[in-house]
Amino acid sequence: MDVVHVPGEDRGRVVLYALSTCGWCAKTKQLLTDLGVEFSYLYVDRVDPAEFDQALEEVERWNPRGSFPTLVINDEHVIVGFQEDAIREALHAK
Repeated sequence: MDVVHVPGEDRGRVVLYALSTCGWCAKTKQLLTDLGVEFSYLYVDRVDPAEFDQALEEVERWNPRGSFPTLVINDEHVIVGFQEDAIREALHAK
C-alpha cells in the first residue's frame, strides 16, 4: 500500500487513514502538519484495487464503522472524525 510518511517531531506512531476527497480528512492532515508531528497517512480510496479490502480491514480494525478520518496513535488511541482538541490532547500539543 502507498503509505506516505510526513517527517516531523516524533510523538509516537501516528497513522491517518483518510479519503483524498474528504474535507475533514484534509483538515486532520493539515492540523498534524501544522503541529509539526511526524505521521504517516493512507488515502484508502487511492490504494491499488487488489489491496483495497486489506486497507479497509485495517481501518475497520480501529474503527468498525469504517468512517474517515480515522487517526491511530501508538496503536492504542483512536480518534474518529476531525476532533481538534482530542488530537491536540492525544499528541500533547498546544
